[in-house]
Amino acid sequence: MPFITVKTSAKLSEQVKLEIENKLTDSISILPGKTSNYFMCAVEDNISMMFHGDKQPTAFVEVKIFGRSTREAYTDLTAEICEILEKSAGVAPDYCYVKFEEVENWGFNKRLF
Repeated sequence: MPFITVKTSAKLSEQVKLEIENKLTDSISILPGKTSNYFMCAVEDNISMMFHGDKQPTAFVEVKIFGRSTREAYTDLTAEICEILEKSAGVAPDYCYVKFEEVENWGFNKRLF
């Protein structure tokens, strides 16, 4: 049930968006108990954003999961997300925020997990 949203000021081709989505799908297993089976993600590009007072390529990433994980796993996933965005979108790690949210109630297929 993980969901990752990437919002970036970088303008990306459809191929690069797909590359990022595929890499994020692979990376979700960094969180214990999470797999790509129920993983969903979205990549929004070309958004007007500013960070550090300039217009370098910037990203804000939200990771939402059902249940809880560990600080160590979040640290590892943060590093992986920053690496993916640096290589694929040209966003330097110090221009990327990653926010984690643990969700207690998550619905799917007409029911609650």
